[in-house]
Amino acid sequence: MSADSASINLTHHFLIAMPGLEDEIFARSVVYLCEHSERGALGLVINKPSDINLQSLFDKVELPLGRLDLTDTPVFQGGPVQTERGFVLHEAFSRGDAAGAEPGYLSTLAIPGGLEMTTSRDVLEAMSGGAGPRRVLVSLGYSAWGRGQLESELAENSWLTVNADASVIFDTPVAQRYDRALSLLGVHACMLSSVAGHA
Repeated sequence: MSADSASINLTHHFLIAMPGLEDEIFARSVVYLCEHSERGALGLVINKPSDINLQSLFDKVELPLGRLDLTDTPVFQGGPVQTERGFVLHEAFSRGDAAGAEPGYLSTLAIPGGLEMTTSRDVLEAMSGGAGPRRVLVSLGYSAWGRGQLESELAENSWLTVNADASVIFDTPVAQRYDRALSLLGVHACMLSSVAGHA
């Protein structure tokens, strides 16, 4: 790996699958990268809903869902790793006022760019009580790349990258997220070749 690729940091970026990427999980996917370092990368697919919604998920974990705005929201297939485990991507959330603010939940990764990913049950308990972060994306499983793996896939033209925009995650209808993420680059899907090439 060259020094250039070692220093790349795509935390708080979208990975947008190129048309030639035919992997069952990642074809036409948009992955939000929560963390990227020399050790590897971790992200959540934001445009592949599962066949269950948040009401069903809360029923399974035996909690009432106290947020009527989220009842029919889909639970997403975040990736192929730990598919039985929940990951909640949400806006930064803290208890108390700004001066005495403390992290909102027990196990939260603060992502530079203003979002957080929480894996502890307390975020679900807050939502159960009608509170918690206002905008959330809940996934089962996550996507991960080992040291240098993502950089290799980028070199093979498997992915496009762009700075993440929270409105794509939280405000854009699921079926439009792929095209909307591409539009952040000024690109339309019809402009992309399904055959990867190297200049």
